Amino acid sequence: MTRVSRDFGNTMQKDAVPAVSADVVFASSRFPNYKIGANNQIVDGKDDPKVLSMKEVVARETAQLLEQQKRLSVRDLASKFERGLAAAAKLSEEARLREAASLEKHVLLKKLRDALESLKGRVAGRNKDDVEEAIAMVEALAVQLTQREGELIQEKSEVKKLANFLKQASEDAKKLVDEERAFARAEIESARAAVQRVEEALQEHERMSRAAGKQDLEELMKEVQEARRIKMLHQPSKVMDMEHELRALRVQLAEKSKCSLLLRKELAMSKRREEKMSDLYEIDGSETLGLYLRIKPCSDNAPELSRCSIQWYRVSSEGGKRELISGAIKSVYAPEPFDVGRILQAEINFEGQQITLRTTGAIDPAPGLGTYVEALVRKHDVEFHVVVTQMNGADHPSESIHVFHVGKMRIKLRKGKMTIAKEYYSSSMQLCGVRGGGNAAAQALFWQAKKGLSFVLAFESERERNATIMLARRFAFDCNIMLSGPEDRSPLGT
Repeated sequence: MTRVSRDFGNTMQKDAVPAVSADVVFASSRFPNYKIGANNQIVDGKDDPKVLSMKEVVARETAQLLEQQKRLSVRDLASKFERGLAAAAKLSEEARLREAASLEKHVLLKKLRDALESLKGRVAGRNKDDVEEAIAMVEALAVQLTQREGELIQEKSEVKKLANFLKQASEDAKKLVDEERAFARAEIESARAAVQRVEEALQEHERMSRAAGKQDLEELMKEVQEARRIKMLHQPSKVMDMEHELRALRVQLAEKSKCSLLLRKELAMSKRREEKMSDLYEIDGSETLGLYLRIKPCSDNAPELSRCSIQWYRVSSEGGKRELISGAIKSVYAPEPFDVGRILQAEINFEGQQITLRTTGAIDPAPGLGTYVEALVRKHDVEFHVVVTQMNGADHPSESIHVFHVGKMRIKLRKGKMTIAKEYYSSSMQLCGVRGGGNAAAQALFWQAKKGLSFVLAFESERERNATIMLARRFAFDCNIMLSGPEDRSPLGT
């Protein structure tokens, strides 16, 4: 706005004022908004199409904020609030300048009205009417200026409210940004820690896998080298000759064992006759691990075994204290690896009489079983195919093939991909040969995984059954567990 500093009263007294024409028409009923342009030229504000009123600027900014509030992020919203706060401050400054300009307009209008009043007293006739009309127009402009000032005051209050709102919103947005930033940092640190733990676990797993794979590879290389060495040392013809000789030696050994067994039995019978002992019964069968022994009558006067009570014992070959075999109360008993090197004894009680039978010698080990078990010990897990004949003392009708795993830390029984039982070695676990069971007792095994869960398993051969017992007991001993049979259980088998 141009500040007018001249005194119109003094000017009217010094200079003559020309007459005002009655045909004068003012271009606007409002006092014009002037601006100082280039070279101190006075420019009318209405000629600039870019100039907007304060109310329009505030309305436009508010509409834009409301429109973008839902789709802006927290950071963008805070930035927008800061820009709005700056705009509100700018609008407040412009309102202050306009208020000062409005005050200058009041001063100018008052001076102009005073000049016109002075001029009215000096003119007459038609010119006087024109001056009065000009005075009325000046008064109308003063009224409009007063209304405009009221609008400016209202706009100023709205701008202040908007500025306070934007300031508070900016502070809230800053707090929210700080909280989100702290939460994001905590999440990032937690994610980094989780990633680090996963990386360490993967590295440890990879290291263990490499070590295990290296060990297996070394063992495999040793086996391959041993096989190559044997292949280089022995030609196929020599190997076949050695196999034939070995078979012949085994046949001769079996015949001699039978002859020795017959001689031992005859010697025992002669001793019993000398001692006047009853020879109503005798123990029949090969006294070797992998076979079974049977009590049979050798006299027509012998009572039926079904009416007698039977109990088997194991006695050390040095003649020490005998040990009761729990559950072995049938006429048939299949020795297990724990009986090797010991003498078996059977007591028969009937009608108050007692007969004691003994094997002629200690139970012999099965040929090749020790070597077979030593080969299996080197493996981490050994699998055997079995058939479940009993479960928890009840007959199992299904005859499907199951897989029995004997590992270094645990034993597992599964059918296909479904695990039926899996337990680590413990003091509650029991594993031994089946007591009784007829001819199949030498291939059957009793396994109590835990209290309330037991199985009777039938193996494909006597060799696998005995190897399973030896492996399980050896692995359990490595875990400081003594794995044995059911010493306090009811009889097993039928």
